Amino acid sequence: MNILGEVKFDSQGLVPVIVQDVRNLEILMMAWMSKDALQKTLSTGKVHFWSRSRQKIWLKGEESGHYQWIREIWVDCDGDTLLLKVEQTQAACHLGYRSCFFRKMGKDRNLKILGKKVFEPEKVYGENSQRCTHEKD
Repeated sequence: MNILGEVKFDSQGLVPVIVQDVRNLEILMMAWMSKDALQKTLSTGKVHFWSRSRQKIWLKGEESGHYQWIREIWVDCDGDTLLLKVEQTQAACHLGYRSCFFRKMGKDRNLKILGKKVFEPEKVYGENSQRCTHEKD
């Protein structure tokens, strides 16, 4: 059975994708894929996603050089979610953290930053380094 025939894309032609480090099983990020993005991923070995805000396919790492190399692709029981196990170059988060999940809610319901930055976004992205506004101390 071919993966392209098994994946159920939603009404917008997308499927949610969870990305996990193949070595230490850390969850790195969540994003969306179109059928074309999945096909590009399969043909190149590098992860491609669909950008809902820019309405186009993007190669993870195209700006930063922090690529994700496919090692395993898992499909859930309903065929409507993918789990990619990857080798991550440097970091997945464009804010400089290895994982996009670098904050944890404490007992006081406040978010605490537990991740450590592994690169400075300004040096990689320049003015685009603050595209995401969720980083607050």
